[in-house]
Order: sequence, then structure tokens, then C-alpha cells
Amino acid sequence: MDNENSQLPYTGQCLCGLIQYAVDKIESQMGHCHCSMCRKFHGAAFSTFAEAQVANFHWLKGKKHLKTYLAPNGTQRKFCEQCGSSLIFVPANDTREIIEFSLGTLDSDTPIKPDAHVFTDYRAHWYEITDPLPQFKENRKT
Repeated sequence: MDNENSQLPYTGQCLCGLIQYAVDKIESQMGHCHCSMCRKFHGAAFSTFAEAQVANFHWLKGKKHLKTYLAPNGTQRKFCEQCGSSLIFVPANDTREIIEFSLGTLDSDTPIKPDAHVFTDYRAHWYEITDPLPQFKENRKT
């Protein structure tokens, strides 16, 4: 059994524990987003999101406590109504095949590491990207 599968399923939760989830398999694409909305929503220089196939992501507890912020650009940010933890990002062009979740809410270790910085044109002026990961001015296509 390889290291990745020995830790399955991965589990995570919001800060207060009201909402909990499990992930059977995390996809390989995982990035640091520097857009201004992610920075503001997470209160940090960037947010880090992992992806899972919808079939591999399971709410264990508290899904009804998710609240949604619908941004002017059509994206959605889902968070805990009690503690405010950012849990899910939904792109405006969502196909309902992939779910993007905040990596910082995982309780389990994962061998998969972030592979890129996205929306770097909007990064915080006080933060310098110094790692060797690829940088994209907008999304991974630009």
C-alpha cells in the first residue's frame, strides 16, 4: 500500500468543528491563489485550494451550516455560519465535477503539495513569491 492511500480518507473541518468532511482522493492540481477576493476572504497573502472529484468528497456533518457569498464575478465562496471558516470555492463556470476546498481545513496530512501560484498579478504588494513553483498572471491558462 503506498503512502497516499494509507491515509485515506482525508478528513477536514471548519475551525469550530460544526462542519466536517472527508475526501477519498485529492487530485494532483493544487494551487496558491493570490486574487484579491481570496486574500480578503482568507485574511492572508493567498489561499491554497485542493481539488477532488465530487464523487470523492463527502460531507460528514453540518453541511446545512454552510453559507454562501456570491461574488459579483459569479464565483461562490462557502463558509461556516458559526466560525466563518472558508471551506469551498465554486468557480462561475462550475461543471459540478470538481469541488475546490481550502487545504488549510484538512486535519489529515497529504503527500500532495501545491504545484503553482495563480492570479499573481493581484498578489499582495508586501508578499514576495520566492519558491520555484510556476506562476500564472491569471489562471493556469494565462
